[in-house]
Amino acid sequence: MLVLVLNAGSSSLKYQLIEMDNESVLAQGNCERIGIDGRIVHKFRGEKHIFEKALPTHFEALNAVVSLISDGELAAVSSLSEIKAVGHRIAQGGEGVDKSMLINDDVLAVIEKSKELAPLHVPAMLSAIDACKKIFGADIAQVAVFDTAFHQTMPKKAFIYPIPYEYYEKHGIRRFGYHGTSHKFVSKRLAQIVGGNLSEMKIVTCHLGNGSSVTAVKNGISIDTTMGYTPLEGLLMGTRCGTIDPSIPFLLARKENLSLDEVEAILNKKSGYAGLSGVSSDDRDVQEAADNGNERAALTLDILRYQIKKYIGAFAAAMEGIDAIAFTGGIGEKSWQTRRDVCKGLEFLGVKLDEQLNKSLNGEEAVISAPDSKVKVCIIPTNEELEIARDTLNLAK
Repeated sequence: MLVLVLNAGSSSLKYQLIEMDNESVLAQGNCERIGIDGRIVHKFRGEKHIFEKALPTHFEALNAVVSLISDGELAAVSSLSEIKAVGHRIAQGGEGVDKSMLINDDVLAVIEKSKELAPLHVPAMLSAIDACKKIFGADIAQVAVFDTAFHQTMPKKAFIYPIPYEYYEKHGIRRFGYHGTSHKFVSKRLAQIVGGNLSEMKIVTCHLGNGSSVTAVKNGISIDTTMGYTPLEGLLMGTRCGTIDPSIPFLLARKENLSLDEVEAILNKKSGYAGLSGVSSDDRDVQEAADNGNERAALTLDILRYQIKKYIGAFAAAMEGIDAIAFTGGIGEKSWQTRRDVCKGLEFLGVKLDEQLNKSLNGEEAVISAPDSKVKVCIIPTNEELEIARDTLNLAK
């Protein structure tokens, strides 16, 4: 059965066409700069193809993708009718949405309601759903896979904020957590490669990239995570500040004569790696600058790695033990320096890294802890698209 997986961003549309009989990717790519000028990076049979093409909306982007995968030299299918279902990554589902859902009018209303929690992402995702109806027809099975669903297992003591309780009751202000599809996939895959029983394991998953979060997965479920009501909380990220003193935004507004919107933009778009290092929001650029003696770049890396280590310790305490640590995401998979520095000093928990093996790997799936390490340390390349496709297959059937 063929499943098309879509991940719509505010100005992008990532896609994968997956044959679920053997879980192989037939075609994949990304429509970039939607609403600006338009560009498609398409991968087919191991080769990359780039097309400059006007993409005014997500409808034109999806139409272009459908043409690529069903017509001409790069066609992966002979007819659109071969695609039986579409799975959508949905950034936010709100409270109570703890599983993926077949999209109908009720589910669309749930997604619509979550707009204010993810204002950049949800409208684009709704546009992609609507485009699928127009292109594939109203009868195609469409599935919403919510990024927040995995974290709905958190206990109240982990997700309630210590502000007046009425704001939780009136406005639903609570910790939601994000990257749930990735944390779910990675924790399951880790248990498989180390030969453990997921329902009996205590795992810390570290999804590290332009957006980063750490999650405590106990017995297969999320019990705590670093991102909060929005994806701004937790670790410092590419342009996001992560957790800071809540008084700082008020201070900035008064001292710099800024509006609330301007302060929000600073914390979301001008902080993190970019604001601290003054170099870039990309870990690779900051690492290169640090290697060349840039002290602010080195400080930025030190802060992130310290924060990750601190959360691992906190989550080990919350789970009353730890069996394994997983690194995933662009930084987690490819920065051996980050993995080294995070694990250094965690020997008291039973972590012992194979430093030579760690340094030699760049994105490959592997166990990188020493054979006698009590805590397994792994690199697990995340595959959110496959996790979405699996849920889509199950619901579409």
